[in-house]
Amino acid sequence: MNIHEYQAKALLRDAGVPVSDGRVVLKAEDAKTAAGALDGPAWVVKAQIHAGGRGKGKFKEPDAGEKGGVRIAGSAQEAAEETRRMLGRTLVTKQTGPAGKQVNRIYIEDGSTI
Repeated sequence: MNIHEYQAKALLRDAGVPVSDGRVVLKAEDAKTAAGALDGPAWVVKAQIHAGGRGKGKFKEPDAGEKGGVRIAGSAQEAAEETRRMLGRTLVTKQTGPAGKQVNRIYIEDGSTI
């Protein structure tokens, strides 16, 4: 069975495990509202595909930018811009092979101090 990160975190949360707050986004126009509902001041914008290595992956489409599928945003507006760049694009990782996988969901999560 494959589940996305946001689904796994919901299961963990339901079991009482502390996890960062986050929102799943299916449409770019919903991203700013989703990020604004979180505390910030930094947000992690994560492409949701069934493959690992998303942060080190590369998008096939040049308009998605040079960054991988996990990006840090300093404002809700920036989180929305990163969401717009990734949604609908094809992310290639070591686990997807050269065909990659289309990003149809984004998980926006509160940033954490490590």
